[in-house]
Amino acid sequence: MASAVTRPSQLSDEELGDVLRLAQAADSVELKLTIPELHHRSTVAALGMDPLDAQIRQVFFFDTPELELDAAGIVVRARRVQGREHDTVVKLRPVVPEELPKKMRESPSMVVEVDAMPGGYVCSASLKRRLGKVDAKDAVTGEIPLRKLFSKRQRSFFAEHAPDGLELDRLTVLGPIFVLKLNFVPEDFDQKLVAEMWLYPNGSRILELSTKCAPEEMFQVAAESRAFLSSRGVDLSGKQQTKTRTALKFFAERAGES
Repeated sequence: MASAVTRPSQLSDEELGDVLRLAQAADSVELKLTIPELHHRSTVAALGMDPLDAQIRQVFFFDTPELELDAAGIVVRARRVQGREHDTVVKLRPVVPEELPKKMRESPSMVVEVDAMPGGYVCSASLKRRLGKVDAKDAVTGEIPLRKLFSKRQRSFFAEHAPDGLELDRLTVLGPIFVLKLNFVPEDFDQKLVAEMWLYPNGSRILELSTKCAPEEMFQVAAESRAFLSSRGVDLSGKQQTKTRTALKFFAERAGES
């Protein structure tokens, strides 16, 4: 399995080869950077971001209060999106792309992606579903069983990798968390960037910048993005945080208290 916590400055030749191999077998690469909270306002200004252009999202995670799925490398999520169909995902990480079943790997709903950040890298496999007219909140409020949000293929993927005896309908709702997402192309930069502001109920925030690229462009795009952000005064040295795990821990602690 690929490491999820390897620092680039400490990459051995073997680890560097692992990143390259994973990227070459993936569908895409997403380069991510967490901005320190102290620098959120200055980063928004430096990159010319307009918060009024952001899309509102409401995200629900499903796990146990003990985060058994997270421990098994599984993420189950439903997302309500302003002006767009809601969607769900069942994600497994880390994965080795070549070890995924061929039928599953070739599914149009399957996305294999390498996430890379200053703190490390991880390869994941996600099965996604657009919900059409179904509203994710109907499952969250108990009007329909949770399993109804997921396709037959997603349910099979979940059952194959989830801990024994753990079923979708038994999972606890963790959330929601509100997210503001902005797609934009900064002035004097040709690469599209995505900014996501995750707003946690305790008032804390995570601002993440990201950009996607083809696997063969990974190092070039990473170098160009780093140079551009540095030229705009964006702090690249902050502690990196994972949005999903931070949300899971936040809500799981409160679920355990109730």
